[in-house]
Amino acid sequence: VQLQASGGGLVQAGGSLRLSCAASGRHSSRRVMGWFHQAPGKERDFVAAIGWNDGTTYYTDSVKDRFTISRDNAKNTVYLQMNNLKPEDTAVYYCAADRTYSGRYYSLDEYDYWGQGTLVTVSS
Repeated sequence: VQLQASGGGLVQAGGSLRLSCAASGRHSSRRVMGWFHQAPGKERDFVAAIGWNDGTTYYTDSVKDRFTISRDNAKNTVYLQMNNLKPEDTAVYYCAADRTYSGRYYSLDEYDYWGQGTLVTVSS
């Protein structure tokens, strides 16, 4: 499975961006797709995840009312719609795919494949 993330950029606080993650390879190789972010000097943290087959979604608390994860199975693409962005959302955003879901959608170790990252910068 190869993942290609895109859609990052510079936006003012309160603005919106939509990230995309295009996946190639076998559908059976991805049970859950996730988004993580990594701010400068910090660890990579969970943002959101979605079940590829059933569409169940998961979010970290800080983005629950602002971000929406979705998928388009026909296009093999996962999206992260980010609204009301805040300066603290500034980070490199990575998409990831998990082959054998064990329930730990929030854990880096759960995922088998990673995209290259796309930078989101939110100015105040």
